[in-house]
Amino acid sequence: MGDVQAAHLSPETVLAEMKKNGVTHVVWLPDSETNWLYVLMKADPSLALVAVAREGLAFSVAAGLHAGGKRPIILIQNTGIMESGDSMRGWALGLDLPVVMMVGYRGYMKGKTPVDTAATYIEPFLKAFGIEYHLVENDADAPKISAAFKAAQQNKRPVAILVGDEYHGFH
Repeated sequence: MGDVQAAHLSPETVLAEMKKNGVTHVVWLPDSETNWLYVLMKADPSLALVAVAREGLAFSVAAGLHAGGKRPIILIQNTGIMESGDSMRGWALGLDLPVVMMVGYRGYMKGKTPVDTAATYIEPFLKAFGIEYHLVENDADAPKISAAFKAAQQNKRPVAILVGDEYHGFH
């Protein structure tokens, strides 16, 4: 059982990393892939969940929270971040927002050519915007989440965590 757990990214691990890094608010568009993480976040009194109607709104909401002294994280799908490019440019990059974006890497095939273009384009998209990113596939990769928070604070820029195990670890 332990090996199976280590092979995946558990929602408990993600939540622990959020708490370790002082996250106060989770800005997200609800989806079925993050249901088990949602259940844990909702039960945690130290986190406020802020649902948005469209992904692009996540960046303005996170900017407002940051301006108010809070520490948000954005949970978003790769398709949503691509759809939100202008909002990310204006709010996150334009205002030097040190926010971590946890991005569901839909279509990720671990070493294989993706059949879903959402996976094909997300890394080039992030590179085009000059956004540092880290691939997280399992619990052993959890330190990369803290590294992303550190980089976001030091560089005053958004940093992305690409969650390459969204179909396993969050179920």
